Amino acid sequence: MNDILSGHIVLGHVDGIGRVKRIEKQKGQYVFWFSYPAHLCRFLAPKGSIAVNGVSLTLVKVGKQEFSVAIIPYTYDHTTFHTLTVGDKVNLEADVFAKYVQKYMRKK
Repeated sequence: MNDILSGHIVLGHVDGIGRVKRIEKQKGQYVFWFSYPAHLCRFLAPKGSIAVNGVSLTLVKVGKQEFSVAIIPYTYDHTTFHTLTVGDKVNLEADVFAKYVQKYMRKK
C-alpha cells in the first residue's frame, strides 16, 4: 500500500448474505437497495463503506432492514451489477475499520 487508496479495504470475507430489494435508474446512475442480516446493522452508516459481491461501495441510505448504494455506469457495466435482478442473493462484507471500532468499543 504505497499508492493512493481509492475505495476501501476489501478482505474478501462474507459477513452476511443480502438480497436485491429494488433497482432504480436515477440521473445517470443506478440505485440498488439490498436487504441485510440484522447482525451487520452496527457496521453500516450513511457514507460508510460496504462490499457487495466484492465491489467496494459507499452506502447512501441505511435503514433497519435495507440499505442503498449508487452505482455509476462504469461500475454497472464492468461488474456483475448489470446481471442482478430483484430477489437475487449477494455477498456482503462490512468495512473492516467499522469492525475494529466495534470491537474496541465493546471493550470499554
